[in-house]
Amino acid sequence: MSFSLSAASARPPGTPPDLQAALTQLDGVILGKGTQVRLAVACLLARGHLLIEDQPGVGKTTLAHALARTFGLDFRRVQFTSDLLPADLLGVSIWDAASSTFRFQPGPVFSEVLLADEINRATPRTQGALLEAMEERQVSEGGTTRLLPDPFFVIATQNPAAFVGTSPLPEAQLDRFLLTVTLGYPDVRAERQLLETGGRGQRVRDLPALLGAPDLTRMAREVDAVHAAPPLLDYVQVLARATREHPALEAGLSPRALLALLSVSRAWAYLHGRAMVLPEDIQAVFAPLCAHRLPLRDAGVRVQDVIDRVLADTPIP
Repeated sequence: MSFSLSAASARPPGTPPDLQAALTQLDGVILGKGTQVRLAVACLLARGHLLIEDQPGVGKTTLAHALARTFGLDFRRVQFTSDLLPADLLGVSIWDAASSTFRFQPGPVFSEVLLADEINRATPRTQGALLEAMEERQVSEGGTTRLLPDPFFVIATQNPAAFVGTSPLPEAQLDRFLLTVTLGYPDVRAERQLLETGGRGQRVRDLPALLGAPDLTRMAREVDAVHAAPPLLDYVQVLARATREHPALEAGLSPRALLALLSVSRAWAYLHGRAMVLPEDIQAVFAPLCAHRLPLRDAGVRVQDVIDRVLADTPIP
């Protein structure tokens, strides 16, 4: 395989100044987590949904709120618990005696950014209520289908499976998340800065909106226009075949997962000011895209080790 820049524009567009300003603002709130911040923004630009899996207290909610504030989007947070019902999330029709009709009361899902906090503490029934919203960007209730806002971005946080009171997400719902990221503990420098400034909660509430929904729509169209050359598509297919044939995996990447990989790779290239996707863009987003999509045969094997081996063994064009 060969890979040439001649297939795309010779002059990369560069990261748009308004997007660069947004990234800088987010870096000032989510300290020392530049890669995770950019993965979250790439997920938003690719019209996907984000799953953040980590223990409490490492900044998952702060990231979601800061992202919504920076991009000027309507933000709602729902705390998922064992007694949360689908109607609490989607909305319910209420009888209006004055008009003798049912009036629909929208639930928090009707927002541009929905934070589903600790999603795996809810029952499978409530978890499944998000499926149609995430995939079709609509809600069906009482025989009526209602469109969700555009953009519509779900950020779900998930506690580790070992935590008490958690219900694992079904594979069908996991596949609706474009990326999975883990924030982890801050480094020593970032943690010291947090201690000296007293945290970032108040600062998030004061963040100015640097962009708006129309800007996001424009950027999403520009992401779609980022070029993916035929050799790059060959590389994607070879990676997929490697996951499908790996002895440690029950199943490999599906065609839908490959479309998702290409979409978020375009967004990653766009974030870095390029008009075409390079192999390093695929590699940068491969693990976050694959981690929740590759079921293991052996519980003693780490999925990250499998992903690392697949990338190492697959020739780069």
